[in-house]
Amino acid sequence: MKILIGITTKNRAQILPKAIDSALSQDYQNKEVWVFDDASTDDTSLLQNQYPQVNWITSAESKGLMYARNLFMDQEGFELFCSLDDDAWFLKSDSLSKVIHFFENDSRIAAIGFDMLDKQNGLPSVIKQTVSLTNSYIGCGHVIHCSAARQVGFYTLAPGYYGSEEKDLCLRLIDSNYLILKYTGEYVWHDKTNIERDLQLQHRSGVCNDLVFAYRRTPILYLFPALFSKIIKQFLFAFTYKKNRLGGSTAKGVYDFFAWLLTKKTLRKAVSVKGFKKYQSYKNHGQIYMGSTFI
Repeated sequence: MKILIGITTKNRAQILPKAIDSALSQDYQNKEVWVFDDASTDDTSLLQNQYPQVNWITSAESKGLMYARNLFMDQEGFELFCSLDDDAWFLKSDSLSKVIHFFENDSRIAAIGFDMLDKQNGLPSVIKQTVSLTNSYIGCGHVIHCSAARQVGFYTLAPGYYGSEEKDLCLRLIDSNYLILKYTGEYVWHDKTNIERDLQLQHRSGVCNDLVFAYRRTPILYLFPALFSKIIKQFLFAFTYKKNRLGGSTAKGVYDFFAWLLTKKTLRKAVSVKGFKKYQSYKNHGQIYMGSTFI
């Protein structure tokens, strides 16, 4: 199976080489590494000479992460797409080989997420590797089957630039009877650099997109309780983390959602009740994947 390792970047020339080197160092041979430069204004373009083996796509205007991911997944000749953030990198050279093995042996698998490490969650003293059933993945390091993503329509753009895109895609994949797995113990390091990252604006966007996700996909039977519950949880989260001053950005995110409802871009396409219930039950499911069965 041929895999495209895609990295989307914007104004992170200082840290981007670590992600590229990590991708190139993977021992899986049938791969290509692509970088989407989302209208960077720093020295990112100078890295093209340093990495001629990488396929560079440079956008004159900012298109956003979801645009880039959809572009990567829609390229001909690739069965799999590995999304790696520009501030993330593999810790081992055989991570892709291990994950691709599962795709090769089970056509039901749509996506596998890597285990994430960062400055707050360092490498554990004892590493136990398991592959288990889940309902979503963390976007900064995952592998997805391109044909499965194409079948459900790839990522759907939301009003905000960030938030809930993985949940939205995974819900639709689960509704189409695909599996989402997590590879615990197979790590990707996420540096979570604040370069080009406005935390208040990001949270505002995340709140809005989470409500949009619920509105678009929740079956009508559960829609209003789901929206009410999400709004309450968002404010509770904001008040729990007072030091980050998220109350204002939470309120603005809720406002953005209701403003979006008044537009003509609110077309609902809810999943089935069965798919919605599966998605909910898989959140903390934890069943260990054993090839064709779970334990």
